[in-house]
Amino acid sequence: MTITSTIKQDFPTLVNDPTLVYLDSAASHQTPHVVIDAMNEYYGKFRSNVHRGLYTINETASIAYENARKTVADFIHAQPEEIIFTRGTTESLNLVALGWANQFINRGEEIIVTTMEHHSNIVPWQMLAKRKGIVLRYWNINNDGALDEKQFNELLNKRTRLVCITHVSNVLGTINPLKKIIQKAYAAKAKVVVDAAQSIAHLGGNMEHLGGPDFLAFSGHKMYGPTGIGVLYAKKSLLEQMEPVFGGGNMVREVTQQYATWNDIPWKFEAGTPPIAEAIGLGAAFKA
Repeated sequence: MTITSTIKQDFPTLVNDPTLVYLDSAASHQTPHVVIDAMNEYYGKFRSNVHRGLYTINETASIAYENARKTVADFIHAQPEEIIFTRGTTESLNLVALGWANQFINRGEEIIVTTMEHHSNIVPWQMLAKRKGIVLRYWNINNDGALDEKQFNELLNKRTRLVCITHVSNVLGTINPLKKIIQKAYAAKAKVVVDAAQSIAHLGGNMEHLGGPDFLAFSGHKMYGPTGIGVLYAKKSLLEQMEPVFGGGNMVREVTQQYATWNDIPWKFEAGTPPIAEAIGLGAAFKA
């Protein structure tokens, strides 16, 4: 048995159809047995909500959910409270747009977006710019498929508040030199949001090695995990400044008829019942 055929045994879809040659991992990875088993264990042994009960299986589910958060945090060398579970990269980037940029970027100020971005890292900024009168500046690529470094130096100015950049292009495969880009952005006092959806499974997401971005987003299904879950990493200091985007459920600490107060981070950004099974499955994917 070859190494390739041995690896195939980990993926039910490839086992069920031995003739299948799957080449679409840039869109979504296949899911291995270990992830499916972890989710089935939740559904079969301790299916309940989290953080809302004092009975045994609720506590078991809550521990498993938070252990998954810690697993993700350890993988990217972050703190657990800096990890927000979302529905995917798209929601994570929209959370940055609505929760941070909407609050801290004003009319006439600027956001730099590269022309190699996926829609999820373009459209939220277009919507925000239209709503608030923010200026979008597009950073182009050269004939080699790399970003034009000279143009970036020209785009950065005292009005730049945010740089939006993918780690790896989903079309060109270009690996952007994040550490260098982030250093320049920080020198201009701009924040940086990184779309790591294409890179997390292959290059990792060590915050120190990447240059310490302010925000980093990725999806579970591009990390051999389930669909319907993603991650937003954000620096703790920024999360503490941000207002929640969604209301209800475990994101509140106290509610009266006149006001509500918010839970601690990260839970103040996780309204309603979270993707419990998916988070547990994602944790298993990161451990595999």
